[in-house]
Amino acid sequence: MNPAPAPSTVTATDEAALCRAMIDTQLRTNGVVDAALIRAIAATPRGDFVDAAQLSAAYADRNVPLGGGRALSPVLTTARLLQAADIAAGQHVLLIGGASGYTAALLTAMGAKVTMVECDSALAARAARTLGDGVRMIEGPLSDGAPESEPFDRLVIDGAIERLPDALGDQLRPGGIAVLALRDGAVTRLAHAVKSADVPIVPIAFAELEASALPGFAPAPSFAF
Repeated sequence: MNPAPAPSTVTATDEAALCRAMIDTQLRTNGVVDAALIRAIAATPRGDFVDAAQLSAAYADRNVPLGGGRALSPVLTTARLLQAADIAAGQHVLLIGGASGYTAALLTAMGAKVTMVECDSALAARAARTLGDGVRMIEGPLSDGAPESEPFDRLVIDGAIERLPDALGDQLRPGGIAVLALRDGAVTRLAHAVKSADVPIVPIAFAELEASALPGFAPAPSFAF
């Protein structure tokens, strides 16, 4: 197998080939079959959302550092979450922790109307430059979400968290779907939940996959005498 091209020499043709290989070897072989999602991934270069030195790494099956302790999750993680979210054109999606904007770009390519919340000002500015006017950007605490814009049809948490705050779940309409990655010690599990009226959301795990960690979701320390 030939090594991936050096970042400085990667052309659009090279990147398209890396993307096709990623889809064929990482996604289709792991149950990602949603046609609209596959088309969005094929049409959205991951290199646009990472530093130039990380371009080839963006197509590998691992987190890609973005600086400031943040990272772009592996594409398989993102794809499994979006497939579980059952995204359809016209839906209003609340995206928490969109980082440099890759997941927001996929959702937009699938026809969703995206409100993205990002707490890192540098990442929010980078995402805004890359995405343009197609995504509503909110800079602020991730755990707050966008209560002034609720209810949403879908809640996508783009990274691993320790718990799902009720304040985020409350921003989903009844029947809406939430997808996220939950950290339990060294294990990260992708999870899915459907919102029922007046009932707290209980995510159900469906896969163990790596996901980049998001800040601001650690449980409050318990008081002890």
